[in-house]
Amino acid sequence: MLNFSSDIRYLKGVGEKRAETLYNLGIDTVGALLRYYPRSYEDFSVITKISDCNSDRKVCIKAKIVTPISENYIRKNMTIFKFNVYDGSGYLSISIFNAKFLAKKLNLGSEYLFLGKIEETGFFPQMSSPVIREVGNVSVEPIYPASSKMSSTAIQKLVKTAMSADICADPLPESIREKYKLCDLDYAISNIHFPKSPQALERAKKRLVFEELFVLQTALMLLKGKKRSLTQYVIDDGYLDEFLSLLPYNLTAAQSNAIMDCLTDMKSGHSMNRLIEGDVGSGKTAVAAALMFITAKNKYQSAMMVPTEVLAKQHYDNISEILSDTDIKICLLTGSVTAKNKKDIKEKIANGYYDIVIGTHAILTEDTLFNDLGLVITDEQHRFGVKQRQCLSSKSTSVHTLVMSATPIPRTLGLIIYGDLDISIIDEYPKGRKEIETYLVDSSFHSRVYNYVKKHLDEGRQGYIVCPLVEENEDLQLKSAKEYFDKLSNDSFKDYKLGLLHGKMKPKEKDAVMKSFSSGEIDLLISTVVIEVGIDVPNATIMIIENAERFGLSQLHQLRGRIGRGKYKSTCILISDNKGTETKKRLQVIVNNNDGFKIADEDLSQRGPGDFLGNRQHGLPELRIADIFADRDILKLCGMAAANLLENDPKLKQQENLLLRNEIINLYKKLNEN
Repeated sequence: MLNFSSDIRYLKGVGEKRAETLYNLGIDTVGALLRYYPRSYEDFSVITKISDCNSDRKVCIKAKIVTPISENYIRKNMTIFKFNVYDGSGYLSISIFNAKFLAKKLNLGSEYLFLGKIEETGFFPQMSSPVIREVGNVSVEPIYPASSKMSSTAIQKLVKTAMSADICADPLPESIREKYKLCDLDYAISNIHFPKSPQALERAKKRLVFEELFVLQTALMLLKGKKRSLTQYVIDDGYLDEFLSLLPYNLTAAQSNAIMDCLTDMKSGHSMNRLIEGDVGSGKTAVAAALMFITAKNKYQSAMMVPTEVLAKQHYDNISEILSDTDIKICLLTGSVTAKNKKDIKEKIANGYYDIVIGTHAILTEDTLFNDLGLVITDEQHRFGVKQRQCLSSKSTSVHTLVMSATPIPRTLGLIIYGDLDISIIDEYPKGRKEIETYLVDSSFHSRVYNYVKKHLDEGRQGYIVCPLVEENEDLQLKSAKEYFDKLSNDSFKDYKLGLLHGKMKPKEKDAVMKSFSSGEIDLLISTVVIEVGIDVPNATIMIIENAERFGLSQLHQLRGRIGRGKYKSTCILISDNKGTETKKRLQVIVNNNDGFKIADEDLSQRGPGDFLGNRQHGLPELRIADIFADRDILKLCGMAAANLLENDPKLKQQENLLLRNEIINLYKKLNEN
């Protein structure tokens, strides 16, 4: 008898060749197949009369075939089969394409179910390529994520066979199921694949969503507990006032609260594991500088890792300026540092000469050793893989860890991504920070837009024009940074100093361009998204973003955050010729909103967690059935349920929690694989 752990190749109808295809879909066991949930369903349970049908709405019609099936050869590889059906209320014309085998199975005078969209064309309404089923027990039919080698129908047949296997014991404790009115696993698996009714499907889905989010949250809470290890780096926070006296401005209440959150962790005797989330320009760098200053005063080293050399240099310059009147020694370690200088810097890091190290991935090399590393800060953390962040933290024992992000993460998603971290949010702008006016126009406004840019430049300000590509792509017809730079330099902006910045340039070339822009030698910078993170030029007040529809909302907000950093009024103009209603609606979110957290919420709802975060950088397993945004109410319930469970059984050693414990161990394995 097969069970959940049986290899999928032993399931009837699979064999060695099909097993390889299933392995590629992530299905290696019978249990994995039964946990391979449908992505949608075809609902044959609600019958609509032909006379009640509306155009472009998917409906199920129960009707008899009343005309012979005609075969019409159109061209090579294109044959259309046509016939009419009648349900007592009206006639419907049916067309099916290249499906001779199906046409042969249909009988004149017989009644069938036809599922598809109605089109009001010709004498009768029409339905093209419907899903056709015999009248009988069909109710709700599953549609699976498929591949070119394995169709949804084939997967459905295998799932039916697998349903005879022994369902594994339920990982959800009975007390949890009773409290939250959840069905058992057997019922859930059966009805998620072949629901007996819409209500049964809803009940099955609720239970499986709850299970997935509950297991994940419990695992992350346990992980957070493990990370709260004892540490030798107990920080005396008495140096905070000394740091504040170095600043030429006052911190916001949100910045002060974030610093106090971190210092409370760092003086507790347990290692800090905290995220600081703050919108573009909210002042996270000052918070990092405060913590590194206080750590240095406690005679320990700090390391700050950032994703780009431009940002590393900027942080180095800003923090060096803040700490210029102190005896704290800071170094910059990036890939472009010469081999000779790199060797000297690393020797001084190892012997404790440098208190603060700011750099890129270069910090991660095996020969970068620290004397006494007490604090690790990762900026723009979503741009690093989990293993990279862990590698930096592993350069010391029980080190304090702080990750920072200027990409606001909706709180619902933050509960999952950062379930192993404590979170501080900086939701307040420094005094004087002005809102950026944002407009959406099409390319017919280019001439007026250019004149508006010139107005800013003539007033002594600077600006950006952002393009999505480096080189021209004829297929996509997108603005190329190189092509655009050449065109504007010789035409509309020939009387101004233009610069070009893109990701394919060498680090030294990028630095040279940014220095020229920062110093005011360049009036207008033509750039790709390389400016998305960390470039700070207070004199820049105007930004044009070409092909704005090509960017995510959060990315647009990040780009826009490069302006409005000084005392001058700033404007961002989005240019898009996309006529789609959804695209316009999406871009209007940026036009009407300067709050990064609200924008992130909208971005998440539109794109989903995977696209929102980037390709697997969050290090979490893909959710099989839960949707963090749509299921946020269940997510909150799971958080409370997990907290209550761990309060009563911190190590999950009670008998009813052992199966849950096994699920979490398996989940940890997946987390480590990522």
